[in-house]
Amino acid sequence: MLQVLIRWAVGVVALFLAVELAQAVGVRGLAVKDVGSAFLVILALTLVNAFVRPIVRLFTMPLNCLTLGLFSFVVNALMFWLVGLLDVGLTVKGFWPALFGSVALSLISGILNTFVPDKQREARER
Repeated sequence: MLQVLIRWAVGVVALFLAVELAQAVGVRGLAVKDVGSAFLVILALTLVNAFVRPIVRLFTMPLNCLTLGLFSFVVNALMFWLVGLLDVGLTVKGFWPALFGSVALSLISGILNTFVPDKQREARER
């Protein structure tokens, strides 16, 4: 349970860093209201990625094969944009901010999660 809360907090930090990075490089249209809403955004993004994304990926599989997997970036951006439309504290104004936000969030959370110990991974390595 503690592991889930730590990953959730890492997601919130990654979201704030992604929004700050977007503003630093000049991508307008991404904003997070506050820390409490950032937790809701990460929860909503987790639920959307768990339930909606597999259905969208199933229907876009031919396009994904045709583009050699690059259409996955579009699907990720659409999921990020969808969370912005849910009014949980994330503002996403357009496709390009959604694309930048989804890529930045993925990269930053991936980097931050390498510093979080994983008990299951450690048990497998023994």
